[in-house]
Amino acid sequence: MQKRSHRHDTTPRVNEIAADLRSRIDAGEFPPGTKLPSTRMLAAHYEISGQAIARVVALLKADGVVEGKQGAGVFVRKWEPLVYRPQSEFKRLPPNVDVFTNLLSGEDRDGSQTIAVSTELPDEAVRARLQLAEGELVAARRRTSFVDGEPYGTDDSFVALRLVEGSDWMREGSVERGTNAVLAELGHELVKALDEIYVRMPKPAETERLALSPGTPVAELISTGHDTEGKPVQVTVCLLRGDRHVIIYERERHPRPERTDT
Repeated sequence: MQKRSHRHDTTPRVNEIAADLRSRIDAGEFPPGTKLPSTRMLAAHYEISGQAIARVVALLKADGVVEGKQGAGVFVRKWEPLVYRPQSEFKRLPPNVDVFTNLLSGEDRDGSQTIAVSTELPDEAVRARLQLAEGELVAARRRTSFVDGEPYGTDDSFVALRLVEGSDWMREGSVERGTNAVLAELGHELVKALDEIYVRMPKPAETERLALSPGTPVAELISTGHDTEGKPVQVTVCLLRGDRHVIIYERERHPRPERTDT
């Protein structure tokens, strides 16, 4: 008779302990940001091996409930979301205030950004949305936003190079009046956007760029901006950490015009 492995024998118990710890966290016994008891203490409490507790912690990490900090232990994840409003792109901002600065203005939090500008061949997804010819170059602005010293999201914009070459859209660093204002000055004011939202697990490069802990999903917002002639001008791909954002859309019903009998 084949002997069953210890791992197989303890799997139901490991799942039970993971569920119990989730319940204790949800009940507030371990508030966000607090350190979980040590492996030794948890093993003694649940009367199971340290190896089994390591598997419990791995399950909780994969579910995004806890995160490990090198040399410090395992902590309950904090939930400190920023409210992201895609429709704010079309709202008038104070002079010389960009969208990111405006986002943080009411949050009392410190923010910074890194911005890299380049000229490149777009991938097929961007090329198709901008309706570009094969081989046509785009200008790209890749921005990573940091809040309280930690990466919160990325914001990569792409425009046909022929539209913005030599303009402030291509300027390194932040453009105080905003790149959308630059597009308007160039005769391509963005008046309409088609937004696509995908919620998924991150790719390896995205995990590295956002310093994501295991089990952290991302929301990908792909926004295609159109000008007054209905032509696609800019594609912006935002990647938002699933543990640090709330996406809010405003919806407004416009009154129907009154019918007049003829």
